[in-house]
Amino acid sequence: MKIFQVQRITAVALLLFMFMHIIVMHYPPREMEYSNIVYLMQFPGMKVIESLFLLSVLLHALTGSYVVLTDYQALSRLRKVFVIVLTLAGIAAFYWGALTIWTW
Repeated sequence: MKIFQVQRITAVALLLFMFMHIIVMHYPPREMEYSNIVYLMQFPGMKVIESLFLLSVLLHALTGSYVVLTDYQALSRLRKVFVIVLTLAGIAAFYWGALTIWTW
């Protein structure tokens, strides 16, 4: 799959996940309190949605960063280095974020 296709797919996913996140987390039917957010995060479905939201944010941001960095001719010879660094950064960020989501 080409990078621009990943960018388009994650952009659509971001719109969907952001809409769901804002409705559920920021405009709940009850009073917005910490205890209600903790209650919502007890459901595995909510954890899956938040994890997919995190994944789509990371994929969108990291592929965009790669495109911007490799767009400059002077940096284009470092493509493999950028792929390795951004992939490792993405894996680390996803692990850390998913660990935070799933330990609620």
